[in-house]
Amino acid sequence: MPLVRDPSIAILTISLLLGACSTTTNPGAVDITRKQLLIVPASTVEQMAAVSFNEQNEKARSEGKLVTSGPEFERVNRIAARLEQQAPVFRPDAAQWKWELALIDSPVLNASCGPGGKMTIYTGIVRKLDLSDDEIAMIVGHEMSHALREHGRERISQAAAQNAITSAALGAAQSREAQVKLANQFAEILYVLPNSRQNESEADRMGLELAARAGYDPQAAISVWQKMSEASKGSQPPEFLSTHPANASRIAELTALQPTVAPLYAAAAKR
Repeated sequence: MPLVRDPSIAILTISLLLGACSTTTNPGAVDITRKQLLIVPASTVEQMAAVSFNEQNEKARSEGKLVTSGPEFERVNRIAARLEQQAPVFRPDAAQWKWELALIDSPVLNASCGPGGKMTIYTGIVRKLDLSDDEIAMIVGHEMSHALREHGRERISQAAAQNAITSAALGAAQSREAQVKLANQFAEILYVLPNSRQNESEADRMGLELAARAGYDPQAAISVWQKMSEASKGSQPPEFLSTHPANASRIAELTALQPTVAPLYAAAAKR
């Protein structure tokens, strides 16, 4: 006997999902207005990101790889702090975020920023690419923008809508063990699976504007991705590029945006 499907249920489900589409960021000078599916609470995503961040840091600390002081840490932290000051341009509530930076001593060419402002930078990306302050700002700004734009929450919401993450699992994460398990599942979606080209483009655009407003030369966005492209020609492409594809179209888009952000950079230089 064939399964009878109630079309009213399907229509209701679609209506609820469409109703959950919204945007939590201002468009900025780079004009980002796309609506997103955000059905999982921000507080839940941020809590799991914090658990994952703390687990990562505890492991790095136990291995003697967590850098918490010294010139290298102070340099990256100073750049990140300047960018954080500009985050409210895109979302005012970011001024209340508990931004944190973890610098991990590892040859890995990678960086990330989880929901709620949990940033991780690996020394390898700074050292091996010989990044200037302006270029570091472009990478940090790009990663911060993923968090500001709530790309992580959007991807978790898409997984929830497809039942890859169930409401039961979200509601059951009360014990430490359950939280770590769910946080690991979140981390797989947030940091391992590749972002869409659309999300990458939004992070590029927002990150460029953040850096320019913070007084970092927007031309560095072009040079840093040129360095990334060159590094990808080796036998082992940077891990950063496994989820952040650098290509000619990306560089072309950043080049086309230079006139938009140049006045912001000029105004920052006068402050």
